[in-house]
Amino acid sequence: MDAVRRHVEANAPFGAHVVFTPGESGNAFLTDTSSKAASVAMWALGEAWGVPAVETGIGGSIPFIADLTELYPDVQILVTGVEDPDSRAHSANESLHLADFRNAIVAEALMLARWNAEGLA
Repeated sequence: MDAVRRHVEANAPFGAHVVFTPGESGNAFLTDTSSKAASVAMWALGEAWGVPAVETGIGGSIPFIADLTELYPDVQILVTGVEDPDSRAHSANESLHLADFRNAIVAEALMLARWNAEGLA
């Protein structure tokens, strides 16, 4: 928080007066991508899109996910989202390509069906 405060104060536009009020911070989250549940998710995503799925390291700052891992330590938590380069997530004019949404629905159905068949659900 101190590093953020120093950065904001040091980079304020000319003439701007900065008042920095520290807010709440949360713990980072890192999922176990080697788990059986994650393997099924990667398989389902690959099936739905027709190309092998890849892992990306994003979303680790979603504080409530870390809270869930504390409350349910034996549960595998996977966080997924549907975005394309033009989605502009969490901004004005946020959008979603309908074909990507369709693929995400197919992947979700495949994941749930396989997790159920393998006793993971």
